Amino acid sequence: MAISHQILIVGGGPTGLMLAGELALAGIDTAIVERRANQDLAGSRAGGLHARTIEVFDQRGIADRFLSQGQTAQVARFADVTMDISDFPTRHNYGLALWQRQIEQILAEWVAELGVTIYRGLEVLGFVERDAGIDIELSNGTFLHAHYLVGCDGGRSLVRKTAGIDFPGWDPTTSNLIAEAEISSEPEWGIRRDAIGIHGLSRMDGPVVRILVTERQTDAAGEPTLADLSQALIDIYGTDYGVHNLRSLGRFTDMTRQAASYRKGRVLLAGDAAHIHSPDGGQGLQTGVQDAVNLGWKLAQVVKGISPDSLLDTYHAERHPVAARVLRTTMASVALRRGDERTNALRDTMTEFLAMEEPRRRFAGMMSGLDIAYDFGEGHLLLGRRMPDLDLATDAGPQRVFTLLHEARPVLLNLGDPLAFDLSPWADRVRPVDARYDGAWQLPVIGEVSAPSAVLIRPDGYVAWVGGTASTGLREALTRWFGPSAA
Repeated sequence: MAISHQILIVGGGPTGLMLAGELALAGIDTAIVERRANQDLAGSRAGGLHARTIEVFDQRGIADRFLSQGQTAQVARFADVTMDISDFPTRHNYGLALWQRQIEQILAEWVAELGVTIYRGLEVLGFVERDAGIDIELSNGTFLHAHYLVGCDGGRSLVRKTAGIDFPGWDPTTSNLIAEAEISSEPEWGIRRDAIGIHGLSRMDGPVVRILVTERQTDAAGEPTLADLSQALIDIYGTDYGVHNLRSLGRFTDMTRQAASYRKGRVLLAGDAAHIHSPDGGQGLQTGVQDAVNLGWKLAQVVKGISPDSLLDTYHAERHPVAARVLRTTMASVALRRGDERTNALRDTMTEFLAMEEPRRRFAGMMSGLDIAYDFGEGHLLLGRRMPDLDLATDAGPQRVFTLLHEARPVLLNLGDPLAFDLSPWADRVRPVDARYDGAWQLPVIGEVSAPSAVLIRPDGYVAWVGGTASTGLREALTRWFGPSAA
């Protein structure tokens, strides 16, 4: 007999954990299949969070868990140029230095509090889609059944391959080893850049050293070994510094690919299963977490029968262009990493360019994720963009916008006549909030925008409708995003 869940997620990394949390908040029976026996993660992997991702966590009331363990810093970077976002209109006008192992642990603790089931130490062997759902076979012989299956299982995604979703893109032009190990002799500390690539050795706690080295070849196969690391160091530095006692070792390239479709029937993809690229700029984890927040509430509404299955098509329509831009910017950044004199000249030119106010704002908004906008058609500049976290005045006292989103429910924020909108046909789905706000409305990159009298905010924090003195278009927006009226 198969064990049934409404949604099954394959992969318990940041994307899978965030998606599970979103679904659990919506009351969906969700389970994760994770091949690791626990949440331990070897090596450093991603090294922090960007501003928009911190905002997303703030929308769910868990940002402080990350902020208490990390260190805030200006981390928005393009082509080795750091851009200051401290003047951006957001509570989180900074990034957060925090290793992925810590990020995953915090998310795992959160989803455990929400009651998510995790099948650990197991892998998915295959699955079959049927009219009533998907049957999944696990490596221990167990069978699971789910309404939908989401692949958050990385760049080599078995879910994507089994579903037959194409993964077009570009082969690698550079390959790097990243390691934590001990060495026997004093190295050349810091960053070195040459025609092969970028390399560096930096101190960690105790005797352990973090090593980054670019390999001469880009076609290495299989898991890297200590011998591979030794040879790569010799190729660059003329010595391996007596490297020994490996704590972790991984290989990453600038291979750049994106799934042709984020959905095929009852199978969906998120995170690295949907898009892979160079880690330049630290965009991968951020994009995956935001994929999850876009998809979670939509899946929940479809499973509950609130919205038609076609709502899931908006996930690809909104998130595919976002990742496509990430792929483009990381490819450009890798090109600017080369150490020849012409590239050095171009990189110097980019440094001058990004020191100018307008380019700095545009690139910093892009790299921090604060400028992301979805195409909802013509209208107010707020439409399709992240809702600012305003300090509101309500009859119940002061209230922040992001606090209203902690339950991952849509909100109709009415800043005008309390009797202006009849929300009763959607009262079971959309939370009405009457409030007052007298300050300026500011958006990152764009600046000040005209104050609306009402906004419809999706659970992911994006504005789905902007109202003036009348409710024109509100019924259509409610139906589009939150299903037909109950009347």
